[in-house]
Amino acid sequence: MTTSVEEKLSAVRDDLATRDGALIAFSGGVDSSVVAAIARDALGERAVACTAKSETLPEEELADAKRVADEIGVRHEVVEFSELDNPDFVRNDGERCYHCRTMRLGKMYERARELGIGTVCDGTNASDPGEGHRPGLRAVEELEVFSPLLAHDVSKEEVREIAARYDLSVADKPSMACLSSRIPTGLEVTEERLSRVEKAERLLRTWGFSQFRVRDHDGLARIEVAPEEMAAALDVDFVRAAREHLADVGFDHVTLDLHGYRTGSVSPAGEDDAEPLVEDVFAAEYPIGE
Repeated sequence: MTTSVEEKLSAVRDDLATRDGALIAFSGGVDSSVVAAIARDALGERAVACTAKSETLPEEELADAKRVADEIGVRHEVVEFSELDNPDFVRNDGERCYHCRTMRLGKMYERARELGIGTVCDGTNASDPGEGHRPGLRAVEELEVFSPLLAHDVSKEEVREIAARYDLSVADKPSMACLSSRIPTGLEVTEERLSRVEKAERLLRTWGFSQFRVRDHDGLARIEVAPEEMAAALDVDFVRAAREHLADVGFDHVTLDLHGYRTGSVSPAGEDDAEPLVEDVFAAEYPIGE
């Protein structure tokens, strides 16, 4: 018999209610926001949302996390650290996300101990383990972080349904990975590269794009946008603004990827796992040879 979303929500809430408290690794995205909202219901003031501030987190995302925590009514803590202190992270090999998540969650455990909280949670959902190259999930397992959505088989689609039930403003928020995911594997992660990517993506956000990435290929910027936003990316005014702004922040060349936005397109397994989202649209409208 299929378990309904309502039954899964109740199971997650009941599970969290048995804990002495819960500190949620909180990015302000839909997954961690749902866990924070359920934990607030189940535990009241014993639920704490915690955001890790570092060079890989855009300022806008930190501000949004603070806003969403206030919207939920959950206590919000911020811990600070630098992934750039870890040479294994800076090297940017296929295990970068593992090193990042290990450090990030380590800071969560430190704050949880300070607050006398025994459970650290994250927003991993039941759809995540099957989504390509995800070394960060190994860190979650090794550190024994509790993933209530995964434990109770709540899928990505069901997470958004629950977010809508809680009337969360992030119910439809696109996924957002840390800034280091914009740097191709094998190219060192540096503060300079992270900074120019953040400034470049701020331009796209200002122009109203919702699902996008600016990949940094050692000074060449590769802009990816969702298929439905491709026309806006080809607008002459935006093209001019992007060219000028990205040059100002330190890019030598600016390109638009006609495949469109793809998760993990610069990760080790990215090219095999990502779907080309736009090429079929262009093939239909502009067939080769005609």
